[in-house]
Amino acid sequence: MLIGIIANITKENVFKVVSSFISKLKKNKLDYILTKSLSEDKDKLKIELFDDFVTDDKEVYEKADLIISIGGDGTMLATAFNAQFYDKPVLGVNLGKLGFLVEANIDQMDKIIKELKEGKYSIEERMVISGEAIGHETEKLYAINDIVIDKGGWPKMIELTVWVDGEYVTTFSADGLIVATPTGSTGYSISVGGPIVSPKTDVITLSPISPHSLTVRPLVLPSSQEIVIKADSPYKEVQVSCDGQRVFDFPPPTEIKICKSDRPLKLVHTSLTTYFETLRNKLLWGIDLRIKKDL
Repeated sequence: MLIGIIANITKENVFKVVSSFISKLKKNKLDYILTKSLSEDKDKLKIELFDDFVTDDKEVYEKADLIISIGGDGTMLATAFNAQFYDKPVLGVNLGKLGFLVEANIDQMDKIIKELKEGKYSIEERMVISGEAIGHETEKLYAINDIVIDKGGWPKMIELTVWVDGEYVTTFSADGLIVATPTGSTGYSISVGGPIVSPKTDVITLSPISPHSLTVRPLVLPSSQEIVIKADSPYKEVQVSCDGQRVFDFPPPTEIKICKSDRPLKLVHTSLTTYFETLRNKLLWGIDLRIKKDL
């Protein structure tokens, strides 16, 4: 098995972590390749680098059997976006703060390597959604977490109209609308009151951002349905962002067609954690903050 390593070089201590991780891979006789960004400052990597193991990002996704993303959820989302085009599974190692998408923390590297070496892991498929700006010649939109349609630089609300499978649903004014996958339900969507959705469910959620009506609530739809959202604004453009990383501006009124992608994301799942354990740890479920512990 050839392991590809993608890391966020802006993270503190990332070179130390990568160096330690590679040393452990070598010790366990596991093959790996690095991206060139990690080799640009060789002095920070406390290992000997060989050109055979340093390559462009595209080659890492093409050649590796499994991709390890070292960083936070943002790094994981960027890695996952690229990996899904090559049908390659991804495992995230957390150097960030919250880390809903990542599988493990850096202090679990030995356990990760052990399970990879012994083949004690599974591949879990996660939904990806795709979008299309109707009437605009632009690249197709893909998102692991969410596609967000919002007011952009306009200080006031915009008007949003929703159709599902051609049937009119509603029109409302708001700052925007989040169309999220189950994976993305614990991202931006949760901050506006969207539901937490198990990644094993096959649904898409629509969560309004600050709607100008108390009756406009989040909506959960089967992933088999086609969603069309029309955004209108007095401003020169509305903004559409995918996972908060790929941002597009369109002149209003614009219509965005969104549906489930035929190509899923593959995540490596080990025995180190479970979905509900992650929720408990990250959202502090079951912890009564009113109870003060003795210091």
